[in-house]
Amino acid sequence: MENTKHHRLTSFAETASEAPLQEPDRQYYFIEKAKDIFAEKCKEADKTLTFCVTTFGCQMNARDSEKLVGILEQIGYVEEPDEEKADFVIYNTCTVRENANLRVYGRLGQLGRIKKKNPHMMIALCGCMMQEPEVVEKLKKSYRFVDLIFGTHNIYKFAELLTNSMQSDRMVIDIWKDTDKIVEDLPVERKYSFKSGVNIMFGCNNFCSYCIVPYVRGRERSRDPKAIVREIERLVADGVVEIMLLGQNVNSYGKDLHMEGGFAGLLEETAKIGIERIRFTTSHPWDFTDEMIDVIARYENIMPFIHLPVQSGDSDILKIMGRRYTREQYLTLFHKIKERIPHCAISTDIIVGFPNETEEQFQNTLSLVDECRFDNAFTFIYSPREGTPA
Repeated sequence: MENTKHHRLTSFAETASEAPLQEPDRQYYFIEKAKDIFAEKCKEADKTLTFCVTTFGCQMNARDSEKLVGILEQIGYVEEPDEEKADFVIYNTCTVRENANLRVYGRLGQLGRIKKKNPHMMIALCGCMMQEPEVVEKLKKSYRFVDLIFGTHNIYKFAELLTNSMQSDRMVIDIWKDTDKIVEDLPVERKYSFKSGVNIMFGCNNFCSYCIVPYVRGRERSRDPKAIVREIERLVADGVVEIMLLGQNVNSYGKDLHMEGGFAGLLEETAKIGIERIRFTTSHPWDFTDEMIDVIARYENIMPFIHLPVQSGDSDILKIMGRRYTREQYLTLFHKIKERIPHCAISTDIIVGFPNETEEQFQNTLSLVDECRFDNAFTFIYSPREGTPA
């Protein structure tokens, strides 16, 4: 067995040394290598191997999962919606709330039992939860049957990591603390034919005191606007009528590129492409500009819907949350949007039970909700996340 392991690991090392250094050419090289290994595995199993990607969390994760699916289908895997029947199961994880982590551990336990009966089965874990060192340590100790673990920063390397894992009898782990790299033009398989998410940026610089996202997604990195426009034009040509521009805080788009116009400029540029419906998420109230309101009001194909998380209706709680606006500033922005775009729907996020929140402060949140009459609200009990100030 030891000789087999050594041989397989050596063969991957040789393959990696031959691969192009430039991206995305390197990943397309590994897709072709993975095709050959996949064909051998199908021959051994006497069937075409299947996959199931399960997504936890936000629309950013959903878009990442579409990239994983695109690569798997290019390699030759066939999708199987039932993870208990699939030969390759991938969990794209979320760690915003503790409950998301617990769900993953629970489902992993079930998969471990299934894997014992299926010698061809592989299990991979990726996404935000994998960026927490204590999670990876727990997986190494208690879930040794997992084949591949990677994080949010190197998802573009999936073909390379999968090739390594297919040739290895050991758990392959590749977690990056951070990155400034954005790799364009990799395969992607959309879940819906008529609509698509479009990542415009990655990471977050806001560091709200309750939020783990900046620690697991890294610092803000904006995509080149030309690459975004090119992607949207391709989607339009492919029959897509609705896009969702995605970022942890889209309002920050372009700041790291020192762009004039920022997100308002990108939104206008997108509207001019001629796509039928444009949406975006998420917007932080702190840097929602008048220019953004003007652009949304000006173009009919920008949907009059804004997700504007308030989190609390009390200024003192907002301060210790690190939200950088007061109750009064939020209400001023809310009413400004409603005056400029009267038919605009506004949704929000609210955290209840933040550390030290009093009954009076909670009532302030309720009175803000009464005043705003949100069209939709995602309400959560505060979830302690290790590594955050709260």
